[in-house]
Amino acid sequence: MGLDSRDYYRPTGFGGFSFFPPMIKYLLVANVAVFFIQIVAHMFIYGYTITGQGVPYDYLLNKYFALNPISGDDSQFYFWQLISYQFMHDTSNIFHILFNMFFLWMFGMEIENIMGAKKFLTFYLVCGVGAGLLQLLIPAFLGEPMGITIGASGAVFGVMVAYAMYFPDRYLMFWFLIPVKAKYMIAFLVIIEFLSVGNQSIVAHLAHVGGALTGFIFILITRRNQISRSNVFNSFKKTGNNFSSSFKRAVYNNSSKDAEDAKFYDINKDEENITQEMIDQILDKISKSGYQNLTDREKKILFEASKKK
Repeated sequence: MGLDSRDYYRPTGFGGFSFFPPMIKYLLVANVAVFFIQIVAHMFIYGYTITGQGVPYDYLLNKYFALNPISGDDSQFYFWQLISYQFMHDTSNIFHILFNMFFLWMFGMEIENIMGAKKFLTFYLVCGVGAGLLQLLIPAFLGEPMGITIGASGAVFGVMVAYAMYFPDRYLMFWFLIPVKAKYMIAFLVIIEFLSVGNQSIVAHLAHVGGALTGFIFILITRRNQISRSNVFNSFKKTGNNFSSSFKRAVYNNSSKDAEDAKFYDINKDEENITQEMIDQILDKISKSGYQNLTDREKKILFEASKKK
């Protein structure tokens, strides 16, 4: 079973599911727009001299926005390149951007429908940054030469890993012919990339591995936090009736300080609209500093929420 095996995440086109969720559309548009900017930049020459020599403007794009090596005398690395390189592609090979955008849509639409647009964008960019860092640091550490790196492949590998973790038993068509479970196919692709590291190729295998690893860690951390929140909340849910009985008894014990504290939990007093965001913030506080450090208002919110769930 996957991290979430509910069938309603399948693409039906109903129930709020979108074949083109907003962030996927924005990413597709952004990548295609940058691709055309690269094509146009290649048509114009920068730095004309008397002899007529110069370089295309896409040289400047690569210099400032592609991922450049951090080592070497001619290093032209800038920190923003960890983001900008993800939106650039090889203009001499249309399949570079086509495959990346197809896989982004194919695997990313369901992940965005699960995560939501903002979290998906964060996840996507973090995977791209993780891919870029591995691509930068390993060659620098080993003293190996590195060319510039462009493309969304690292981030897309992170999205693919997320898909395999959420839907491990979903069948994919290998070479459009052979049905293979997602967990096996995507694991196979990541292993191939890992084994290909070091090959003389224009393909940034290290970036692919880095994106996959970052996606895996991101989902594990997110899932662990969700489980932690769920366990804390369920513990209050299961003991809600016991708390209620204790608090009611305390209310009628006027000679006890506990009675004075317990009056706060009277659900008919100072009732307010409780949102999921408020509950999440309280559960985060419990995980960091413990239940004993909650304010009276926070205890009341959590108590009332446990009774209503």
